[in-house]
Amino acid sequence: MAITVLRGGRVIDPSQSIDQISDLWMEGEKIAAIGDFPQRIADQEFDVGGKIVCPGLIDMHVHLREPGREEDETIATGTASAISGGVTSLACMPNTEPALDSQAAAEFIILQARRAGNAHVFPIGAITKGRTGQELAEMGGLVDGGAVAFTDDGTPVVNSEIMRRAMEYSKSFDKAILSHSEDLEMTKGAVMNEGVESMRLGLRGYPAAAEEIFIYREIVLAKLTGARVHILHVSSAGGVELIRRAKADGIRVTGEACPHHFTLTDACLRSFDSNYKMSPPLRTQADVEAILAGIKDGTLDVLATDHAPHSPEKKARELDLAPNGIVGLETFLPICIKALIEPGILSWSQMIQKMTIEPAKVLSIDRGTLKVGGWADVTVIDPTVEWIIDPTKFLSKSRNTPYGGWKVKGRAEQVFVDGRLAQVKSKLG
Repeated sequence: MAITVLRGGRVIDPSQSIDQISDLWMEGEKIAAIGDFPQRIADQEFDVGGKIVCPGLIDMHVHLREPGREEDETIATGTASAISGGVTSLACMPNTEPALDSQAAAEFIILQARRAGNAHVFPIGAITKGRTGQELAEMGGLVDGGAVAFTDDGTPVVNSEIMRRAMEYSKSFDKAILSHSEDLEMTKGAVMNEGVESMRLGLRGYPAAAEEIFIYREIVLAKLTGARVHILHVSSAGGVELIRRAKADGIRVTGEACPHHFTLTDACLRSFDSNYKMSPPLRTQADVEAILAGIKDGTLDVLATDHAPHSPEKKARELDLAPNGIVGLETFLPICIKALIEPGILSWSQMIQKMTIEPAKVLSIDRGTLKVGGWADVTVIDPTVEWIIDPTKFLSKSRNTPYGGWKVKGRAEQVFVDGRLAQVKSKLG
């Protein structure tokens, strides 16, 4: 087996409380050693002095669109985008067409990812058949097909009895339920956050209460069933506080923050630019500060992108007709550095923890660590390089980002997947 060594980097592995200048050795597909590897000669060496060497980043909230909406993204282009951003593993949401609600659908995702040969893809199965909220999907078959969790993301499971049964079944498989928390009756026709800005702009608002009502329901059901529940894309101060209290009560709930919810506010919609339109929406500066506090104190365990690609012609429609969401894989790392590292909200080790071992724990996957004998997924980060985000250079098929033109610092320089230096393969070259 080929031996690769990364020499002289700052090795950060939160799963082992490691933060030191050292060498990292890979033998074949596995981590071989941190530090000395006696009597071994490397087949290839990389000088990574001044760089950060960490477990391959994990993004547990990605929309790959395939099958059904390949004009927006494919598994090949999405995973190429992931590698470009330093992400070696991602979990894809089931709101495809048809929905990812069967064993065959999960197996298809895994097969297409292997064909693409970029990042690892872990499918997340739908909670209900067709994501209609009416009947539970065949959860056991989904697990057999490789599904690592369950969600109807894009829409909530409105029926509380169905959600209760889903939690009970998921507990038997030790899989998490991922909740898109939204009261649809309160958000019909909503374009942005309900508040002063929506009133000023004359646009239909999405109240924070619509998110918080369902977060509270999921917490109550998690307490009832003992299941593991993860709250996706938390956007409001009230949502953060509900999760904080639930954790204090010992309920098995985790929370997730997306970069746009802690870097942007609803005031951005004054531009009427659809790249600021998402669900849940951008909220107020007070909500941003609450999310940052939740990230800092551990209430929000995971950083994820909610990568939601849409072709340019779709995003170019009128604001009320344009789809929600932005791409995020290629801006994930630099935006988090800008918002979390540079202001001192998190240390490098703390941020990497929320991008590696914490999502791996939620998904129960054996990634996100540099432990000897573990899979050699490694991201090398240059923390000093300064650059300007240019959406025209994205490897994603879509360009819908609010971060175009932002000056940022730090990006992934080299990415290793199962011990091999990743050579991005996509239709975009």
